[in-house]
Amino acid sequence: MSFLFTLLVIALMVGALIDIIRRDDAQVRFLPKLAWIVIVILLPLIGSLLWFAIGREYSESGLRIPRMRRMRAAAPQSPPRDVHPVRPADLRSTEEQIADLDREIEEWRLRAEIEKRRRESGDSPSDPGSPAS
Repeated sequence: MSFLFTLLVIALMVGALIDIIRRDDAQVRFLPKLAWIVIVILLPLIGSLLWFAIGREYSESGLRIPRMRRMRAAAPQSPPRDVHPVRPADLRSTEEQIADLDREIEEWRLRAEIEKRRRESGDSPSDPGSPAS
């Protein structure tokens, strides 16, 4: 009986090692492939069971579709795949946007100049409706 159990563990270990080696890096979860190989060799039964339970990526359709490798550091979560990116509301061309920014800068420059002249002439800035002298 123990001989049969030993053969089963060895077969499971060999199967796990072959699966680890043949699998793409993007389909390996939680640890690098080399770490999984070491775990399966050092702990044949537990390592093989862990590999098949949590170490490999199973696709829904059974196809081997590569995915983006997960970042080890904390990264902002990406939006779900079925959500389409939102198109910007501003449909002006780049030239129109730059022209609008230039006009806005000129407006702020003129306001600062008017405020400077008011302070120089002694007018109170509390009456914005009065004409500049």
